[in-house]
Amino acid sequence: MITTAENNIDHIYTKKVGDLHFRNLSVCPVHTPVFEVARLMARDKISCFFIGDSPNEIIGFVTDITLRDRIIADKLSFDTPVGEIMDRNIVYIQDSAFLYEALLMMFRTKTRYLLVKNKETFVGWISRNKILSEQAQGPFVFIQSVKQSMDTEELKEKWEQVPQIIHQLIDKGLKSQIVNQIITTVADTIALRIIENTIREIGEPPAKFVFFVLGSEGRAEQTLKTDQDNAIIYEDKANEHREMVREYFLDFAERVSFALDQVGFVFCKGGFMAKNPKWTHSLSHWKRNYESWIQESTPETVMKYSTFFDCRPIYGEFGLLEDLRKFMDQQLENPSEKFFINMGTNALQFEPPLTFFKNIKTYKIDGEKHFNIKKTMTPIVDLVRIFALKYRIFETNTGDRIRMLEEQKIFTDKEAKEISHAYYYLMGIRLEKQSLQLMENKSNPTNHVSTDELTKVQMVTLVEIFKVIKEFQLKIKIEFTKNIF
Repeated sequence: MITTAENNIDHIYTKKVGDLHFRNLSVCPVHTPVFEVARLMARDKISCFFIGDSPNEIIGFVTDITLRDRIIADKLSFDTPVGEIMDRNIVYIQDSAFLYEALLMMFRTKTRYLLVKNKETFVGWISRNKILSEQAQGPFVFIQSVKQSMDTEELKEKWEQVPQIIHQLIDKGLKSQIVNQIITTVADTIALRIIENTIREIGEPPAKFVFFVLGSEGRAEQTLKTDQDNAIIYEDKANEHREMVREYFLDFAERVSFALDQVGFVFCKGGFMAKNPKWTHSLSHWKRNYESWIQESTPETVMKYSTFFDCRPIYGEFGLLEDLRKFMDQQLENPSEKFFINMGTNALQFEPPLTFFKNIKTYKIDGEKHFNIKKTMTPIVDLVRIFALKYRIFETNTGDRIRMLEEQKIFTDKEAKEISHAYYYLMGIRLEKQSLQLMENKSNPTNHVSTDELTKVQMVTLVEIFKVIKEFQLKIKIEFTKNIF
């Protein structure tokens, strides 16, 4: 029997923003005094009011919290023009998006409200509470509880609950790409809370900065076996302030990394963490890094640093990473000849585990036959990344990259479907195995999959997937390495 709660959980993945009864836009000019805005909010019983010359020229908004924190707490005049205290961080979503996408966007951007667009026209707004009221329980209410956690110990307890939630979602048949996004958002929320707590502990940063994530988290494809992959960019400062700024961020990074490790995000064995002084630097230093990787490419640098082409900001001044991306775009206009050759060669390092007779290559662990599912998925990540960089697509999520490569006619419709289905089928098996290891065996999750535990249908499907990967690797050989042998 399906319960009401289960129905509500399902709705969050099938219902669209446009299906909700969202609020009509209330807009006023920037010179409107705040007392008048407060009066209008009270009259209409709303907690958010937008600022601009018209519903399609919105430049900011205020909430009941804005009025409390920026007017009452600071003892400003009630005649203050609303434009002086409004929040300019406008976030919007199309009415064709799913509710779960709206919630994930809200959690990532730390906003309680989203403007709703129909194509190019703003048609209303929705609140986080409105969407959460659509479900009695589920992962999004859980994410909200993570957001409200106060300390590292509480965050650790929350992270330990994630495998159970993920297993339930997979058991219900939820697509693995949605499950990835949920795990990633929980991880982001934990990191944000730790960063905020750290800043509260050591004081405000002496310069603008962005804390960003790499690798699977940078691609929003996080699984339950995860380590830390992160870095920091801070703005360039005058010579007399450089050492003081650097000292702050290295101390900050050390504290954040230690807290993440305590929660369950273990230290990266390769050292790709902000706590490593090599990966906490000024914007100009980061530009020199990317210029070197692209213009002076070697097989070693490509193998070591390809993860830095899968970057996503989670806290701070996102514009710093955007500035770096624009610089990277300029470098990719005229890269060294070796860059894509080395990228292509690196993408061919891991071969799908197929025997000459089209069976699955395995190795034994405790007498059982296994294959490494992460290494099996790596060629897909690598091949999609190299095509994305070649055609200057700066999305980092593998599925989004595939979609955009299809839109640009780089991949045919059939190729896009095959490689996407292959990737997310493997991801589904990986997530299921990891959640069971954590729940039933109380053991650390691994990427080893026992073929003895797979059904005949799964085995046949895997063989076909490995064939698809091999075909795409041939495409890379021809286009990037100029070598089909």
